[in-house]
Amino acid sequence: MSDDVRKLIPSMTRLLARDEVASLIETFGPDIVRMKLERAIERLRLELAETNISGSPTGNEPQCTGGLTPVRSPQELPASKSDCEQLVISWLVSDMDHSLRNAPRKVINATGVLLHTGLGRAPLAAAARKAMMDAAGACLLEVNPESGDRSYRGFQVEELLTALTGCDDSLIVNNNAGATVLLLQALCQGREVLISRSQLVEIGGSFRLPEIFQTAGVVLREVGTTNRTHLRDYASAITERTAAILRVHASNFRIVGFTTEPSSLELATLAHARGLMMFDDIGSGQLFQNPILTAFGEPDFRTSIADGADLVLGSADKLLGGPQAGIILGRSTFIQTLRQHPLARCLRIDKISLAALHATLLIHARGTATNELPLYQMLHTDISALNRRAESIVAQLGLLRDVTLQIRPGVAEVGGGSCAGHQIPSVAISLNSSSKPAQALAGKLRMIMPAIWSRIEADCVLLDLRSVNPDDDQLLCQTLHSALGEVLGLNASRRSGSPT
Repeated sequence: MSDDVRKLIPSMTRLLARDEVASLIETFGPDIVRMKLERAIERLRLELAETNISGSPTGNEPQCTGGLTPVRSPQELPASKSDCEQLVISWLVSDMDHSLRNAPRKVINATGVLLHTGLGRAPLAAAARKAMMDAAGACLLEVNPESGDRSYRGFQVEELLTALTGCDDSLIVNNNAGATVLLLQALCQGREVLISRSQLVEIGGSFRLPEIFQTAGVVLREVGTTNRTHLRDYASAITERTAAILRVHASNFRIVGFTTEPSSLELATLAHARGLMMFDDIGSGQLFQNPILTAFGEPDFRTSIADGADLVLGSADKLLGGPQAGIILGRSTFIQTLRQHPLARCLRIDKISLAALHATLLIHARGTATNELPLYQMLHTDISALNRRAESIVAQLGLLRDVTLQIRPGVAEVGGGSCAGHQIPSVAISLNSSSKPAQALAGKLRMIMPAIWSRIEADCVLLDLRSVNPDDDQLLCQTLHSALGEVLGLNASRRSGSPT
């Protein structure tokens, strides 16, 4: 690299003095801005080094961070120090904008997956959001308000859970995977636990049950076959080393056809007759049989406890409609053992989630879940209402050159590791552009603010309205109108009347 090329690289001191950089420092702080500036300067250094004096690229393109595209041709390289400085600044601004767009920010979920794990699963009720705000400062967390003495986290929801499910006691941890590890290690370490081969599940994020057993120091004993496991399979597998029987709900898949498996009542009866514990991981966390969820055939806490399970586990951010949490319900003697285990502190729920859980349980206790919980509202909405919303959005968007909007029937799903195999009739708005592939258009919509997440079918971008909060319809319309003009370079003209 020649001296002339080296002199094109701007100094850090000069860059930090620029107004644009000072503004970014006010937003992001000096450390991350300086770090990204150093990366941008190094990127410029590499790209200048990859171009010889005559301006011919060597063919070895440098890799760039933050999703930025490297300069590919010598004509695009800056010719002066001032140009270099401006180029570095533009890279910095783009990189910082990329970081901001990767923050946990508002998303309009138009995927048709109601409990989208990647998008935060259950959207919270207004009451739960308010409770989170109230708990954000000092809040009643681990202290008894009457005596002023130290208490344990989660005592606030004990009576609600007992009333709603019939359990003796409860323990709340940060998620259901944590609840499984805690239960196995605290109550079964060094011994065998029986489980059907059909229930050795792997859920999202490569959470595999056999590996959890190994981590907890518990011996996994498989019984039965993939499609048929009988009560006698459990009975014949019991030895002096057996500690418990574990039933795990196959929440994210279905085995259909020639199948059988014992009920929770049968397993609890067998376990207690042989001096064992019986645990039931119901997964999706339904509190009790609710009419709006009956068609999905999901297990529930109340039924399992009534059947005699010693401990029942489930997630709070699925069919319960609450925040991320793992709920453990059952016999007080076992709950007390779990509460005193060192892992319980490592896995405890945070104050914000606990406040949201308490508010969500109150909604169930009032019997107003259909009216207050977004998940239940999405499930309860009929097709005619979805069609009316779709027609209104398309009419407001108006005519868009080079993009075709259509309203079409579709199917949604609950998702989030629950109600596998069940589809829900829905209505979607399809977007089709002759100049931009569906994948590229969907990708651009994910990067705008607020982000719009869609799905792709038959080379069209689909916006499924069953998973969109009706309160966000106007925001969806406004964001789409602006985004499509920017992404496709179109001039949109509004019109009234029927959809295109």
